[in-house]
Amino acid sequence: MNTASAPYPIGTPGAPWGDEERAEWLSRQPRQRSYESEVLSVTERLRPRFDVEQYSRLDYDPESYPLMAIRSRDWRDDLPVVLITGGVHGYETSGVHGALQFVDRHAADYAGRVNLLVVPCVSPWAYERIHRWNPNAVDPNRSFRHGSPAEESAALMRLVAPVRDRVLMHIDLHETTDTDETEFRPALAARDGQPFEAAGIPDGFYLVDDSENPQPEFQQAVIAAVEQVTHIAPADDNGEIIGTPVVTRGVIQYPLKQLGLCASITSAPYKTTTEVYPDSPRTTPEQCNAAQAAAVCAAIDYALARQ
Repeated sequence: MNTASAPYPIGTPGAPWGDEERAEWLSRQPRQRSYESEVLSVTERLRPRFDVEQYSRLDYDPESYPLMAIRSRDWRDDLPVVLITGGVHGYETSGVHGALQFVDRHAADYAGRVNLLVVPCVSPWAYERIHRWNPNAVDPNRSFRHGSPAEESAALMRLVAPVRDRVLMHIDLHETTDTDETEFRPALAARDGQPFEAAGIPDGFYLVDDSENPQPEFQQAVIAAVEQVTHIAPADDNGEIIGTPVVTRGVIQYPLKQLGLCASITSAPYKTTTEVYPDSPRTTPEQCNAAQAAAVCAAIDYALARQ
């Protein structure tokens, strides 16, 4: 694994990647797990209780991936919509399985109160490679904009477009991992011909609010619920998490739309991005999945209470 003192093994320091470097990077991405057996099979088991639909298909020759969404069976046009997304970064495992756990164990509690639209795995190619990017070395979570360079992002935006103005709450489920610092951020710096600057990995759960429409009480309601499941990341000595100022406990802010982040794709008044830390010795994969599901429930409960 790469560190701040070791140059990334692909490309020339200071020079952005071209086609040759991207091809070399792609050649180093073996398939490590199965989207079909770990995600599609679980999604299919939900079909007796929910409407399961294929909303698009990713074709990365020679592989092809159906993109699946799960909807409330009792969908009503007079109800608000809640959007839950996971696996925008395919390597962030609890985002995928936390979304599926929420549907399996908690979604029925909201029947007749909201329309649920759940996309558990936005980026299946990256899920199988345990990677952040798609095969074109593009980050889907910087690509939610018109003319998106990532088909994963474009497909999700097409799915959401008919209801984007009816969405009450959107929660996008992510992780921050040790490999962010040892692989993914160094790869990003190398791809763009920039120096890599270490930011550190926070030990615990935190949230990303929208700096253009901050909702501190909403974010704190989610933090309070998740704290019953796993620990909350403290600010570092600079009062920051991953180089960004902490605005309230466990919460930082990004300009979601400006950065092309998934949580910007609707006009929902309530939106947040979760960040679980699965590499902590203080938590387990099961707790990470449960923390994601708890965050979803708390976010929906808060939004509904203020309808």
